[in-house]
Amino acid sequence: MTSGTSPRRQPWLIASGVLAAALLLAACAGHEWSSPADIYRALAGEDTLRSRLLLQWRLPRVGAAALVGALLGLSGVVFQGVFRNPLAEPYLLGASGGAALGATVALLVPLGLPQALLLPALAFAGAWGSTMLVLGVSRVAGALDAAGMLLAGVAIAAVLGALRSFLMLALSDETVSLQVVMSWVLGGIQTPGWPGLGLLAGLCVAGLLATAAIARGLDLLGLGSTAAQGFGLDVARFTPLAVVVGSLVVAAAVAYGGLVAFVGLAAPHIARWMVGPLHRVLLPASALTGAIVVTLADAIARSALPPAEIPLGLVTAVAGGPFFIVLLARRLRA
Repeated sequence: MTSGTSPRRQPWLIASGVLAAALLLAACAGHEWSSPADIYRALAGEDTLRSRLLLQWRLPRVGAAALVGALLGLSGVVFQGVFRNPLAEPYLLGASGGAALGATVALLVPLGLPQALLLPALAFAGAWGSTMLVLGVSRVAGALDAAGMLLAGVAIAAVLGALRSFLMLALSDETVSLQVVMSWVLGGIQTPGWPGLGLLAGLCVAGLLATAAIARGLDLLGLGSTAAQGFGLDVARFTPLAVVVGSLVVAAAVAYGGLVAFVGLAAPHIARWMVGPLHRVLLPASALTGAIVVTLADAIARSALPPAEIPLGLVTAVAGGPFFIVLLARRLRA
């Protein structure tokens, strides 16, 4: 008989405990810090201004940050698996550029609909459309392998970035500040209402299920294209499918969180240290890790320089840049 916690469960218990602590810390953090007792009273239904602000603004914001981080962690695993490159980022195929273009339209063009609805909807549509464009260009060029799609994605991302800059210059005026667009491009969690948070949670669950469905294919692809083909994987068909899944997961994250760098790079590596390389367990572990990272980063962004708010993307870039350099140095020495 063995006693105590199974070694397989220990990483999950530790990560779950860290996430719970991160959520509590983030719920307390802000321009004005709250105590855990304040959080409890707000959840218990206390009818004060502080409790209403916590319940209607801060708690949905914290939940959205965790779910955006989970989506970024999932997408990072997918893209690193597809490209068989541990330095791959989720934004390789222009999904972020398309999302940023859609968000720019939502922020600058008066379309007569609530911006809280337009921003995530157009960002999602832009990310999906740019991914479809990359796949179409790759198919026309006869380069549906990972390298061909990567090159097409870099080219299309450059074009989309230029279009976004043009729209920012052409459509901004004294009534629409470029700072609003730039703050979104630099990363920032959109605070949803509880129904919006429920929608984001549904998208996160759908992302978990969709990525779990391709987990075995990612494991086989890690053996190399020839070996994967020998095990029965249709690599030419699977690669674009996995790219679409990863890009749609990125689109959901970008729609609610803007352009948040390095989380999709770092979360899969931390998760591999926890649970190993098999994608069946790596995907949820990376989602859990991404949720922790973005929850803590968003807490810092909201509370470090009150009453101002630091763009979330700047916080993750400051932390993720050194992480990327360490990974690159280790890879070059290997």
